[in-house]
Amino acid sequence: MRPIGVFDSGYGGLTVLKEFVRQMPEYDYLYLGDNARAPYGPRSFETVYRYTLECVQWLLKQDCPLVIVACNTASAKALRSIQQKDLEQMDPVARVLGVIRPTSEIIGQFTKSGHIGILATQGTVHSGSYEIEIKKEFPQLVIEQEACPMWVPLIENNEQHAEGADYFVKKHINQILQRDPEIDTLLLACTHHHENYWS
Repeated sequence: MRPIGVFDSGYGGLTVLKEFVRQMPEYDYLYLGDNARAPYGPRSFETVYRYTLECVQWLLKQDCPLVIVACNTASAKALRSIQQKDLEQMDPVARVLGVIRPTSEIIGQFTKSGHIGILATQGTVHSGSYEIEIKKEFPQLVIEQEACPMWVPLIENNEQHAEGADYFVKKHINQILQRDPEIDTLLLACTHHHENYWS
């Protein structure tokens, strides 16, 4: 059986891989974390596209018929271009999927107030991808976004439990809730932000 490829800009995507293995243990998986060039969040669209394309190409060369782009920034800045421009030439039968659309299709089920907040990298916030996709499914939702540029470096350097890390977490949560106190649902829109690393 050919492996499913999972790509992330670092090791945050291991949370996605862990869930795949839990729900579909019959498959083999190949994980590629681009720690050498992380973080992707502050990089330009062109750079994130180039890095993501290189990683997707590598996974396709390892005979992965399906590649999951677990990185939210890469999904926001590069996925659509790869799907529309590059995939046909690289491997017309392969599929490359991201994490933004599946999340956007269910986020509205969790809010009672109709106000949600998105905590993400600068790149994901500036792309507007989550807002666009969520509005397709739940046009009535009020969406507020907050870029959290320090969170990924803290995690990549294993400093999330160090003294002072809480300051950056509380700072961004407080800022987004001050802008919209009716928010009752926060989306951690970066695999690095997932519960495993902040618990």
